[in-house]
Amino acid sequence: MNECLPPFTLIDPVIFQIGPFALRWYAVAYIAGLLLGWRYMVALSRRPKLYVPQGVPPRGTPFNVEDIDDLLLWVTIGVVGGGRLGYVLFYQFDAIWERPLWIVTGIVEGGMSFHGGLIGVALALFFTCRNRKLDLFRVGDAAAVVTPIGLFFGRLANFINGELWGRPTDVPWAMQFANDPLGACRHPSQLYEAALEGVLIFAVINIATWKFRSLARPGMNAGLFLLIYGLSRALLETVREPDRHMPEALQGYVTMGMLLSIPMIFIGAWLIWRAWKKGPVPAPAVRETGKTEKA
Repeated sequence: MNECLPPFTLIDPVIFQIGPFALRWYAVAYIAGLLLGWRYMVALSRRPKLYVPQGVPPRGTPFNVEDIDDLLLWVTIGVVGGGRLGYVLFYQFDAIWERPLWIVTGIVEGGMSFHGGLIGVALALFFTCRNRKLDLFRVGDAAAVVTPIGLFFGRLANFINGELWGRPTDVPWAMQFANDPLGACRHPSQLYEAALEGVLIFAVINIATWKFRSLARPGMNAGLFLLIYGLSRALLETVREPDRHMPEALQGYVTMGMLLSIPMIFIGAWLIWRAWKKGPVPAPAVRETGKTEKA
């Protein structure tokens, strides 16, 4: 076996435990991502200048603090419920009849799907916007600004847990993972994902938002998020340990992560094209109730 960095054990995955209750960094990562994202969206709800082209007087923001507070609850349900169900359906389908109770109890050990969580969040956005009479594209664009925060913390938690490691490699920074029965030297792919899915996407979308007023182009930020994430994930799947649940004919060629990212790439590209074609559209003013005023 080639020499490589030892397993990362400086941080125990369990912060503390009292009886059967254990607080894990994995849970804290989700909580931190949701709370920081919520506060950032509240800040965006108070920046009307971001929703109009430069030089155009602001009329208001397309959502308010009350809307974001309501959205937080449903997004939390969407992230957790969608992420877990997506993991089971995409990666552990046999568990539905082999160990159905584990679908719920096993969540404390990890096992969440980003693509499932994304579907859950999309449903939360859709129904919240419909109920509160909000523009789905504009709220989705603001959500795209803050989502990379949660992705960054989530991937760091994957690294601390020693899960979702990369393929065997001989690069100088290869490392072992304590949970790996082979004890192989592997890519720390969780850190790659934290960098691309978290830092890179956050930087690109925030530059677009604050420097180029992309929130004035409904659908632009959501498109950037979907496109960059889809491309990044497809690329990172080449160094991430392949899924064991793909049909035998596809193993070695594509992974489930690649297949699930393809629709994201096309939808993201379409949203960017649509937003660019329509051009900047000043956001309508918002009353205290969260409903848009008539022009």
